[in-house]
Amino acid sequence: MSQLVSSFPQLASAADQLFALLDRFQDIPVLVIGDLTLDEFLTGQVERLSREAPVLILRHESTRQVPGGGANAVYNLAKLGARVKVVGLIGKDPQGEALREIFEAAGIDTTGLIVDPSRPTVTKSRIAGHARQSVTQQIVRIDRKSDALPSPEIQQELARAIKRARVGTEAVVCSDYGEGVFTSPVIGAALQHSCVVVDAQKGLPRYKGATMFTPNLPEAELAVGYGVTDEVSLQYAGRELLEFTEAVYMLITRGEEGMSLFSHQGSIDHIPAFNQTDVFDVTGAGDTVVAALTLALCAGGSAWEAAVLGNLAASLVVRQFGTATTTVEEMKEALGLLVEKG
Repeated sequence: MSQLVSSFPQLASAADQLFALLDRFQDIPVLVIGDLTLDEFLTGQVERLSREAPVLILRHESTRQVPGGGANAVYNLAKLGARVKVVGLIGKDPQGEALREIFEAAGIDTTGLIVDPSRPTVTKSRIAGHARQSVTQQIVRIDRKSDALPSPEIQQELARAIKRARVGTEAVVCSDYGEGVFTSPVIGAALQHSCVVVDAQKGLPRYKGATMFTPNLPEAELAVGYGVTDEVSLQYAGRELLEFTEAVYMLITRGEEGMSLFSHQGSIDHIPAFNQTDVFDVTGAGDTVVAALTLALCAGGSAWEAAVLGNLAASLVVRQFGTATTTVEEMKEALGLLVEKG
């Protein structure tokens, strides 16, 4: 935590409200629609080279399974105290059951999980090895997924599940990793809610009229079709993104440069990165941003306050390797340190 730094004079004056928002995260009902992924990490010790082929033989030591892709957004919201419902696809396989069990252990409502026997659960299996007294390193990754869209029947089943699940929720989060869940019927059902936060790698105009979008810089550049290299191009891109998505807010996350929040009313706010020196792994940080800012909006925060808390949450998870989560208690501690540092 010592590496968190603040160069953000507005933070001290907003601190009381930010702490109050964090206190209200608990039990906020949120629906997440996502391209759900299971991340597997298999680790073993190198024994020898195989006689069958020039490959290493590993003696298996451990297997760890964690939510990835859109499932990471689901899990982040649960760990921040939200009452989460999830709608998405899993396959009729052990990986799908593992994902369901992880969700249910975290208190997540899995009624909206739809099993599609024709598709595998999207799974990314990373195999890592080490010799005695050496650093463990990844050797290969195996991906399981389908490139085909779900059948029209499954698409309609997803849309019906969304209509049922969005009742009584404060917000809908669309976590689109391009794995096929977000077809027109699904997006149409999601956009019926009054507060929709979209984290999509591409195809932003498909979500026209959503409340807030959270593209990272490469995703924003892909959407507008040109590089964002300075303040002028950044402002132009932000305004253009707002125009063709008809969004209320556009939050462009820019790594070590922080975040830039654009409003349909014309305002622009730049929020510096709170952690520039202690970054080990940015995997899944965007999911953490979405989780924290969605809860802040639901708790009554402004878009600026929500973006600040999203930024704060991301500054904590990038300190850990792999997909990670944070908690309200950790966020409060980090916020207190930032305010002290001024």
